[in-house]
Amino acid sequence: MRRTVYEPEHEDFRESVRAFLAREAIPHYEDWERGGIIPRRVYAAAGAAGFLGIDVPDRYGGVGVDDFRFNCVLIEECIYAGMASLCMGISGQNDLCLPYIVQHGSEEQKQRWLPGLVAGERLAALAMTEPGAGSDLAAISTTALRDGEEYVVSGSKTFISGGINADLLITAVKTDRAAGHRGVSLLVIDAASPGVRRGRSLEKLGLHAQDTTELFFDDVRVPVADRLAAEGAGFGAMMHNLAQERMAIAVMAVAAARAALQWTLDYVRDRKAFGQPIGSFQNSRFALAEIKTEVDIAEAFLDRCVGALREHELSPEDAAEAKWWCTELQGRVVDRCLQLHGGYGYMLEYPIARAYADARVTRIYGGTNEIMKEIVARSLGLRPPAAPT
Repeated sequence: MRRTVYEPEHEDFRESVRAFLAREAIPHYEDWERGGIIPRRVYAAAGAAGFLGIDVPDRYGGVGVDDFRFNCVLIEECIYAGMASLCMGISGQNDLCLPYIVQHGSEEQKQRWLPGLVAGERLAALAMTEPGAGSDLAAISTTALRDGEEYVVSGSKTFISGGINADLLITAVKTDRAAGHRGVSLLVIDAASPGVRRGRSLEKLGLHAQDTTELFFDDVRVPVADRLAAEGAGFGAMMHNLAQERMAIAVMAVAAARAALQWTLDYVRDRKAFGQPIGSFQNSRFALAEIKTEVDIAEAFLDRCVGALREHELSPEDAAEAKWWCTELQGRVVDRCLQLHGGYGYMLEYPIARAYADARVTRIYGGTNEIMKEIVARSLGLRPPAAPT
C-alpha cells in the first residue's frame, strides 16, 4: 500500500538525508558504538546541512518550516541505516530539546540559545529523570531555591541522554516543594556552571553510541532569566511537549520494525537450509506475512497521528496510544526477525542483533508503556480507586 503522508518535497529531503548519512555517518558508526559517543562535529555537520531546528523560525537560524514530517524522514532514514543512536541524538535535539525553547522561551532566550543549537555548535539535553523519580515527574526532588535574581539548584539526575555532549541542560526542578506538580519549574542550566558535575558514562544494553550519564548539581547558581516559562509552569510545559517526543519514539519504532522486516527478507532469500532458501519454508513465509501486515497497520495509524500533530490536533491520549502500541510492535517484530536469522541473528555484525538491543528501551523512555496505558484509560473516564484515608 502506497503511503500518502509524504509529498515530493519530503522525498527530495529524504535523498539529501541519505547522502548525508552515507558521507558523514555510515563509515564511522561502528567506531562510535565502540567509543560510546557520537562526535560533536557530526551535529555541526547536521546543522550545516539544515537538519537541525527545521521548524525553528529563520530569524533564529532555522528553516522555519513547521512540518513534523521532515523530522519523521530524518528518523526513518537513520533507523533504516541501522543507526538508532544517531537517530536518538538528532531527534533529541529536534523533538525533545528545541521545542522547549521555541514554545516556552522568551524572545531574549530564543535569540541567545537557538542560533547555536540550530547550527549544531551547541547541544542540549533534557535533565528530568532522577534516581528516585522516572515517569512520575511530579515526584522529582531536585530543588531550586530563589535567592534574589538567582536560583540555587541542588540535586541529581540520571539516564540523561546526550548529557556528556550537552552544553545546555533543560532541567526540571522543584521551586516549591510543597506544591506537587504545580511546584515544578524548568531551568536552562549552562553545563559549564560551577557546581555542575557529570557522572560516569552509563553502560547500556543498547544505543551504545548515544552518550548517557548522571548529572549532579551542587548549589549551582542559575539566573532567574534562564527559567523557561513562569515559575511553577514546568509540569504543564513538559506535558505539552511530551506529545511530540512520544510521536518521535513511535516513528522510530515503526521504522525499526520496517527495517527489521527488510533485513530479514534479504536474509531468508539468500540463506539456505536443507537445500532450499529459509524463506521457502511455511513457518518463515507465514511469520513474515504476519509481520508485514502488522507493520502496515501500525504505519497507517502512525501516519494519521503524524497528520494530526502537523495540524496541532494530536491529543495526549492519541500520542500515548501510538507510543505504547508501536513500541510493543517493534519488540515483537525485531524478536521474530532475529529468530529467523538463527545463530547469525545473535551476532553483533548483523544489524538485527543491534536492533534487538536498541529496541528494548523504547518501551521505557518517554514514559513507560504502563504509564501510556494509564493516560489512555483516564481519557476513557477510568481512574484508579482513591487511596484509603
